[in-house]
Amino acid sequence: MHGAVERAARRLPEPPAGSRGAIVVLGFGNRSTRANAVNRWRARIAIRTARRAELVGATATIICSGGAVHGSVPEAVLLRTYIVERLRWGGDVLVEPHSSSTWENVRNVLPLVEGFEWVAFASNGLHAAKARVYLARQRPDLRGRLVAADDYRVGEMTILKPVFAAVGITKLRAVFHVERRHR
Repeated sequence: MHGAVERAARRLPEPPAGSRGAIVVLGFGNRSTRANAVNRWRARIAIRTARRAELVGATATIICSGGAVHGSVPEAVLLRTYIVERLRWGGDVLVEPHSSSTWENVRNVLPLVEGFEWVAFASNGLHAAKARVYLARQRPDLRGRLVAADDYRVGEMTILKPVFAAVGITKLRAVFHVERRHR
């Protein structure tokens, strides 16, 4: 079990020079009509990942994913607004506004990402690892396109990281538990 969690969270390759990729921002339950702190954090991860890709000569399209799970506005729309208006991203931004779970986030963005050479998930590390596992289950042929997101900064979201770690490990273990039962 422990090895499976470690493999899911292992360091992924960087975007290759001259390539085109997609950065999927996974939405987080948002009750307001403005992006909450977690969604703003995930948006910053997406922008950092896109900028890092640009440094090696790659291009990135950001895909915001998430429905109106806890509020009246889809998380994807709130993410797009924050990314474009507050973070001043001038690149392409696509929206998938119907998902209500991580599994659905991945399933619903598959048609949007299959034309790209690489895919990164912008979220906290363990949540992104879960999304990568889901992508590999839903479309094993895309597994080799996964790249690392720039999801770690010392001092960023310090108070919430232990909570995300505890929840993330529990959920990731559950993912692998289900996987073993279906073998």
